Amino acid sequence: MIKFPQAHISKITVLLAILTWLGLLFVDLTRIFGEINEMNVGIGPEFTWILEIIFFILLYLFFNHSISKHENDSFLHLIWRASSTGLTATVVSFLIALFYYLLQDSQLYRDPLLRNFFYHVNFALTSLFLVSTSLLWKHLILYQKTKAVVQQWQAFEVILLLSMFFVLINQNTFNYGFIFGLIFLLIYSIILSANLKWIPYLTFKEKWKSLLFLAIIIFSAAYLLYQLIEYVLQNEFSVNLTENLFILGLFAFVLIYSIFSFLVTLFNLPTSSVFEQKLVEAINFQKLSQSIEPGENEERVLDILMDSCMSAAYVDAAWLEIKLSEEEETTVVQQRFMSKSEQQSLRELIASSKPFGEFLMENSGDRMEYIHGRVNHEIYRSVLIFHLKINKKVLGSIFLFKEVKDGFNKEMINIISTFVGQASISVENYRLLNQAIKNERYKEELEIAQRVQRSLLPSVLHHNDRFEIEGFSAAADEVGGDYYETFQFDEHRFALIIGDVSGKGTSAAFNMSQMKGVFHSLVQLQLRPVEFLDKANSALGRCLEKNHFITTSYYLLDTQRNELTFARAGHCPTLYFDSEKGKSRFLDIKGMGLGIVRNPHYVTFLEEGRLHYRPGDVMVMYTDGIIEAKNHLNVEFGYDRLADVVNQCHRCSPVEIKTTIIQEVYGFIGKDTLPDDDYSLMVVKF
Repeated sequence: MIKFPQAHISKITVLLAILTWLGLLFVDLTRIFGEINEMNVGIGPEFTWILEIIFFILLYLFFNHSISKHENDSFLHLIWRASSTGLTATVVSFLIALFYYLLQDSQLYRDPLLRNFFYHVNFALTSLFLVSTSLLWKHLILYQKTKAVVQQWQAFEVILLLSMFFVLINQNTFNYGFIFGLIFLLIYSIILSANLKWIPYLTFKEKWKSLLFLAIIIFSAAYLLYQLIEYVLQNEFSVNLTENLFILGLFAFVLIYSIFSFLVTLFNLPTSSVFEQKLVEAINFQKLSQSIEPGENEERVLDILMDSCMSAAYVDAAWLEIKLSEEEETTVVQQRFMSKSEQQSLRELIASSKPFGEFLMENSGDRMEYIHGRVNHEIYRSVLIFHLKINKKVLGSIFLFKEVKDGFNKEMINIISTFVGQASISVENYRLLNQAIKNERYKEELEIAQRVQRSLLPSVLHHNDRFEIEGFSAAADEVGGDYYETFQFDEHRFALIIGDVSGKGTSAAFNMSQMKGVFHSLVQLQLRPVEFLDKANSALGRCLEKNHFITTSYYLLDTQRNELTFARAGHCPTLYFDSEKGKSRFLDIKGMGLGIVRNPHYVTFLEEGRLHYRPGDVMVMYTDGIIEAKNHLNVEFGYDRLADVVNQCHRCSPVEIKTTIIQEVYGFIGKDTLPDDDYSLMVVKF
């Protein structure tokens, strides 16, 4: 069997499309010539309709193959391709109209054969524009596709195919069947046009460009439709290719999706800068989480802190002063958009003001973390001062100034507080780590890691009145690599995560701190579980050592819908007690650990689960230390014992369930036996 290269297939399709169009042109001109001379040329309108259908199919095959090769192009590039095609067709159509305008009152102007020739040129370019743009819209509609959206598009393609052959039944007559079919295509086009998930991912500049391109597409489609209809209405001897349900359906789809995209993009413009700002804040937080490594100085993290705070609050000037050691006085280590003399005069002015002066005199971190207010300065009208604290001791202060009064709102302060807190942790880690290297490296390293470990685990787990939650963690060594946390999006939606780093001890604890940073960065983007794990794998793949990986399970809980969506990356399957069935089962879905596969194909190893819970259901998330705990006979505690414990105490509160599980595990291994691995779990009861 002969196999043609893909490039040859495209060339053959183009050649056949051109030959079909030439055949269509010849047939129609011959028919018109016969009408003019009152001759029977023996060519019925069926030949025109069949050639028209073949032409449409060849155009579809060519553009479907051509566009699929560029399906990974940016959204803006896809829209530009559609607008450039429409602009070309519009310019040619306009030149034809201009040509006839200049030929008024001439013999050529009244020649029906010449006019039909240009009509067919116009029709070919219009068909090319509509088919290519429809297939480009297909890739936008199927972005972040779901099964339902794919089925909708496939049904739309089938409907378009049927409309293509409708002309053979309808015989190009504008009747009720034609009107019904056109209305159906209009409604279906509106339904498909609701799929605009790609628009929020455009930057502010890209949205402005896309608005221009979409306006060109809308204008081109409207102008080309007008030209085709005008020709048919004004010419006695003509072949009507426009009263075709397929071509009018494409006009409707291209125009409706373009208009929807234009309006939604336009309405998204005011929020684009906010979305980009939130993304920058998430990236900056991740940078702060990963900025300090052994052997580096703290200048890097302070530099990131300054940039992050100034960007978050749109600050006009700032400086950062810090104690380089406990014995030294504070020193200005970062200064932005002001001279040294301005900084000194501002420092004296603030120190002499009563509320600010008292705040700066604090050495303990038991009181306020920040202060803000107006400042009596000729340039700067408001100031925000944050203390950097380590172990409740003031390490330094960051001073942020704006040229407007009351320039700092609550949201800005909360964001800066997050940055300052993370920077303080990073600087603390750096200083303690270097002290450990100088004095007693191994011992001090464990103390640092214990603090990092404690900072990983939340003091409060988010919940509402629809469910209760309780967590527990115990390290096998001085520190461990287990991690769990929650995040609340709004009143009803929550994110839950539990993870376990390969190995134990300090390396596991530090790697889990990377996981915490990634979680806080990505959770704000409100991604689906599979998308979250895919992006987490990409981020962790850059910072984990090659022989390290992290197993984790990620859950999205919607208490308004009583719905739980989840995915796991090589982690232990969640134990779920079904109150209706009265027994437990394990939610075992496919997933590979983070950092094992470090390429774009990682997402193919993931699977997403979904279930609806009922009141009384219990969910137990745990690490492998629980089920792999061994007694003196080297027998593991195992999945079955864990399920039996939950089956027996499912009516208890989460605190009682947690306590019972831990007691059963310690009782199984023996009270005097040290655990081989970290023990961590979270218990949720709905």
